Amino acid sequence: MKKPGLLSEAALAFEVVILITAGLIALLAGILLFPVQQGLLPYYENGLYGLFLVLYALQIIALGRTPFGDARRSKPLLAIGLLIAALGIVSCFIPGILGQVPRILLFICFGLGGFSLLVQLFVSKDKYRAWKQHGGIFHHLILGCAAVYALSIVIGLVVLLPGALAPHMTAVVVILYGLSLIYLSCALEKVCRMYPEAQASGGGEGELSTDKAMILLFCLFMVLLGLLLIPVSLGLLPFAPGAQLGLLLLLFALQMMALGSTPIGPFPRTWLLFILGLVVASLGTVSCIIPGFLLFQLTLLVGVLNICGGAATIARVCIALFKKPDKPREPVPPILVRLFATQLTLGVLAMLFGTSMLVSNMIPALIVGIILASNGFVLLYLLRIMVQIDRIKAEALE
Repeated sequence: MKKPGLLSEAALAFEVVILITAGLIALLAGILLFPVQQGLLPYYENGLYGLFLVLYALQIIALGRTPFGDARRSKPLLAIGLLIAALGIVSCFIPGILGQVPRILLFICFGLGGFSLLVQLFVSKDKYRAWKQHGGIFHHLILGCAAVYALSIVIGLVVLLPGALAPHMTAVVVILYGLSLIYLSCALEKVCRMYPEAQASGGGEGELSTDKAMILLFCLFMVLLGLLLIPVSLGLLPFAPGAQLGLLLLLFALQMMALGSTPIGPFPRTWLLFILGLVVASLGTVSCIIPGFLLFQLTLLVGVLNICGGAATIARVCIALFKKPDKPREPVPPILVRLFATQLTLGVLAMLFGTSMLVSNMIPALIVGIILASNGFVLLYLLRIMVQIDRIKAEALE
């Protein structure tokens, strides 16, 4: 029986989820720029830059979508995506450490990438000309793509040359860009429902499923945060705790909307969970852009979620291990033993991380850094096990 309303399934394509999230970030950023320009709110520019760099990287890693168009998934492309993600994460965490690098990267992604995609839209045989013949929703797809690409060019120029537009005009352009991304995501979602083959398909040695791409991004996040906290704890580097929390909340939100995965466990992908993911993404965005926004409350939230999530993970593994079987138990394959041990370790580390968030003054930052880096490396090991299990399943079906 189909569930009604907010409890019905929200099986959106991952590309649609990323576009909606990017649109939400741009919309909120544009709205916040008005009080920022009036001096009513502080503003952390690199936090916003870092968010967009991470979203661009996630598209490359998970979908093979680059700012200049689709590319065959490969290990070099995966490495480029991870590098862009790392630069975005560091840009969020450490104010000014990368100098003009985030600005130049975003000019390339927004400005040059937008120009390239706009040209491809009208030159490529399988885009404007083919879509125009199809009519219907494809007319909206043309309009959405053209608006997004054209506004991307403008934003790229504004990022490279901050004084190119009046401050209020910059805010208006960013808002229009956010609205155009949301409009495009709605058109693309309908196309994906009507033509499932239109969704991004894999292929190539660097292919990663959505869940594995998110795990890889979390690995990178945790390892970089853990390593950077060491010089931060020694007073050698500045640190933006609000942007760190904001980016973490954004990753949580993407998992919720794309996979139904939350910090406390998996749930069905419903519209209710999707809306909750949008709320979490909104909080994360504002926390990245406006220093100190709800810092205490968000720290408490992230700490509690990690403790509860770690406890839930340990409980699930223990129940699976000690559940009385209906028939004589067969020997557990070694790879499953490693999987259970890894999940237990991650549960313990998540609880330690959550505890460090709640009692940050009681645990030295150096120890917190070690915990976070360990969490990232264990997550990477879990990803390796998941890939091995998938390979074993594929061989068994041959």
